[in-house]
Parts: sequence; C-alpha cells; structure tokens
Amino acid sequence: MHGTQPDKPVALLRTSLIRAALALAVIVCGLSLRWYGFPLGLPAFVVKYGGSLLWATMVFLLVGVLMPRLSRSGLAAIALVIAVVVEFSRLVHTPWLDAFRLTTAGALLLGRIFSLWNLVAYAVGIAFGAWIDRVGKMRGLVGWAKAP
Repeated sequence: MHGTQPDKPVALLRTSLIRAALALAVIVCGLSLRWYGFPLGLPAFVVKYGGSLLWATMVFLLVGVLMPRLSRSGLAAIALVIAVVVEFSRLVHTPWLDAFRLTTAGALLLGRIFSLWNLVAYAVGIAFGAWIDRVGKMRGLVGWAKAP
C-alpha cells in the first residue's frame, strides 16, 4: 500500500495538523506574492500565475487536511476537480456571484476572469502540493511516522 497513510488516529491527526500548517504557510506566501509582488518589481506573469499555483497547492493541502486517509493521487484528483470547477465557475455570471467576486475574499477564493492558463498553473500547483506532501513523508514530517 505504497502512498497511503496509516489508520492510527494520532498519526492521522498529526498528518492533518502538519498539512494545515503547510497550507497556512502557502496562504501567507500567496497573499504576500499578490500584495507585494508588483511593488517588488516581479513580472505580472509571476504574480498572476504564481498566485494561481499557490492557490491550487493550498487546495491540495486542505483536501489532505479533510481526508488524511486518502492517497496522494486521490487528493490530487479531488483538488484538480475543485480547481477546474472554480475556474469554469468564472463563466457563470449572476448579480450576487459577481458582487462576491468584487470583494477581496471573492477575488482570492474564486477569481474574476476565466483563463485556460490558470488550469495549467493549478495542475503545477497541485503537483507542487503532492511533492511537498511526499517530501514531508520522506522526512517523517507528515504523519506517516510512527505515532509516539
């Protein structure tokens, strides 16, 4: 059963807590990139798609928090479905949804403008999330280590 997590409650809780901490770190990085990327002189491409990449990484990690028993590929599949649904939801326009998208929370969570390039950034971000998760496993950080 390579790539699956243990059934021990303590290890599962530890996995979820570490993934939540990693997601929080990714959120801080993403917000920093979006808020300070342009003032630091980063190219628009890096700010826009770097933020999308980090958003998808966050989604992967948060799915992992909620479903710690799921394999990494299962987490990636669910995160990809979420990302695709969110991206295509940008083609839907209703007054309440457009009003939400104009808020900071709406722009960060749902985005405003549909772009197929975002799907590429999301795929890379999910792969990055899976890599972080794998590195955590190899280093004994993400719950696969034996419970105390």
